[in-house]
Amino acid sequence: MTDRRIVLIIGGGIAAYKCLDLIRRLKERGIGVRVVLTRAAEQFVTPLSVGALSNEPVFTNLFDLNAEREIGHIRLSREAELIVVAPATADLLAKMAGGHADDLASTVLMATDKPVLVAPAMNPRMWMHPATQRNVAQLRADGITVIEPAVGEMAERGEAGPGRLPEVPELLAAILAALDRSKARAIPLTASKTGRASGLPAQLLAGRHVLVTSGPTHEPIDPVRYIANRSSGKQGHAIAAAAAAAGARVTLISGPVSLPDPAGVDVVHVETAAQMLEAAQSALPADAGIFTAAVADWRVATPGTQKIKKSVGAKAPKLSLTENPDILKTIAASGPSRPQLIVGFAAETNDVAEYAAGKLKSKNADWIVANDVSPETGIMGGDHNLVHLVTVNGVETWPEMSKSAVAEQLIARIAAHFASRKDAAE
Repeated sequence: MTDRRIVLIIGGGIAAYKCLDLIRRLKERGIGVRVVLTRAAEQFVTPLSVGALSNEPVFTNLFDLNAEREIGHIRLSREAELIVVAPATADLLAKMAGGHADDLASTVLMATDKPVLVAPAMNPRMWMHPATQRNVAQLRADGITVIEPAVGEMAERGEAGPGRLPEVPELLAAILAALDRSKARAIPLTASKTGRASGLPAQLLAGRHVLVTSGPTHEPIDPVRYIANRSSGKQGHAIAAAAAAAGARVTLISGPVSLPDPAGVDVVHVETAAQMLEAAQSALPADAGIFTAAVADWRVATPGTQKIKKSVGAKAPKLSLTENPDILKTIAASGPSRPQLIVGFAAETNDVAEYAAGKLKSKNADWIVANDVSPETGIMGGDHNLVHLVTVNGVETWPEMSKSAVAEQLIARIAAHFASRKDAAE
């Protein structure tokens, strides 16, 4: 008997057929699945097929006397670690955002005290409709994790755009990451006795090389002074540890930090932006490049060879600054050696998503992870983070979580990205 269990609520859309494969893959990983079918979902998949795959009773009716006697919708909503809604139709999203509870699915969602993961799927115009976007924003504000729909051809002829249910590998990776986030919130990121950081399936990124930059850079003014940013390196080091836990070969290029090197990771220690860029270029090729380091934008053109002295009545010395190399932009334009997936980080103090969207384009990155590092947030140097994942498809806001949990969710998304590319190629 597995000690891990989810409730999967299947909504009424043509993409419901993907859930049959999803159930099979979850069961292969020892995860129990109880399924709730909406009335519309029964038009696309049958309770018989779902029950045969899940090896569990299938729940369809709020007022089913036998089901209520055996388990009840309240127990159903709370005995699982996670509630997953896939495909989440526009109607289901509206019910959730409005707090409706007029059928079994919506009642389970209202009664649960467990995390909820939602994977929307619908016609592109329905997805882009202001009402749907308003409902999704409300759900995210309520702490529900919403996976952005994929972009592509719809079942209807001539319809294309955002609205496809993500492929099963991406759904699976998101579920595994969500199951592990509850542990990651409570347990600090530490190496296990095997030398691995806990939390992700050990073969999720097997055979992949992941390059990570972390921490600040120190740009010398003279032998004892420097220009720097306030980065602690906690997020970058957590990402490197999570990638190693997922089976990747990891090269971590670290600026000056007070953190121990993550177990199972090749670490290159650097001081300046120029050294970090050189180390990053030397580490290529890589499958993914994740650039979390807070690189100083400027350096002193000619650092002093001796300590700059001050004297009574003397004016402050003038520093002639020159721009540092843009590591993210340089690696993104590195031609054949460019990583398949480039993820940049944007630490902002205002207009976070807007600046990140601009950075996505100007740096030629694939994804940008943006966060608000205003002093009042406590994020810079702290143990938690609230990030926005910015892609060409839009902005996805994640709930606040530990930096180790952010790392695991990001690594899971990267693994899902590679899995979907592989499936498409096949």
